[in-house]
Amino acid sequence: MSIPPEPIANPATSLAEPAVRGDKPALELLIAAPRGFCAGVDRAIRIVELAIEKHGAPVYVRHEIVHNKFVVDTLKAQGAVFVEDLSEVPDDAPVVFSAHGVPKSVPLDAQARGLEYLDATCPLVSKVHRQAERLVAQGRHIVFIGHAGHPEVIGTFGQVPEGAMSLIETVEDAEVFAPVDPANLAFLTQTTLSVDDTAAVVATLQRRFPEMLPPRGEDICYATSNRQAAVKAIAHGCDAMLVIGAPNSSNSVRLVEVAQREGTPAMLIQRASELEWDFLAGVGTLGITAGASAPELLVRELVTRLAERFEVCEREVETTRETIAFKLPRGLEAAA
Repeated sequence: MSIPPEPIANPATSLAEPAVRGDKPALELLIAAPRGFCAGVDRAIRIVELAIEKHGAPVYVRHEIVHNKFVVDTLKAQGAVFVEDLSEVPDDAPVVFSAHGVPKSVPLDAQARGLEYLDATCPLVSKVHRQAERLVAQGRHIVFIGHAGHPEVIGTFGQVPEGAMSLIETVEDAEVFAPVDPANLAFLTQTTLSVDDTAAVVATLQRRFPEMLPPRGEDICYATSNRQAAVKAIAHGCDAMLVIGAPNSSNSVRLVEVAQREGTPAMLIQRASELEWDFLAGVGTLGITAGASAPELLVRELVTRLAERFEVCEREVETTRETIAFKLPRGLEAAA
């Protein structure tokens, strides 16, 4: 049951002298909500599962469907085969494109080979893709705020002709950016960025290029924003924080950074088995959250492991409630 948000006072004595209940030290858990799977991740995983049900194993998936080893391994056990390039997919096999999106060239190559494919791109990423196409059609040069090499960035750049977009990663990049036509710019962003970092980059760009066109609505997705806000809500009431997620998950890494900027030591772990007990030395109140690609059962696994050494008392702190759901692709709706 979710408990509405309330002010959280940082325990004055928790770092120096954790309480003891019975024969175990007490550990208060503040569990952030929302956390874990978002609607886009739910949809992507379901697409792979239904494709396996429909076609039988193996079903090929180009790139990790989402950035989470537990999820990937679970789908492998069901019959999914993960590859990095379409050339690794046999001619007669179905293929799924990951939630991060792919360049236009990928489905075109699949069509040319006659492959049956399903696109699991998150609809909020697809929205950015369509905006990029419209802006380029209007003759705008796009300033794209994101992380070089991330699959979502590669996929978005692959929606428009080469040279139609410029990548900005930091405020420093924004300060030195020198476009050919400063009066004809627009900006878009990766969906899984730090809200605060992105705001600083955007402010720099808008100061330098006041005529730059903003996106239609917020590009950073609701799940990324909500999970960062939830971490901020509990960070000051925690002595330390654990974030469950993958090191290549942008939104998970951002949650660690958000906690640290609030002055709370934070660690990213993929599974409870990675927990370093020394990290909890002197900790009386521990915050827990999970990135948008991490299933809830990993949170429960962590709580169970903590209970081996601590007398845990957990409280969920809900800052907002998510009700968004995305439709499945045609052809899988009936199977679902």
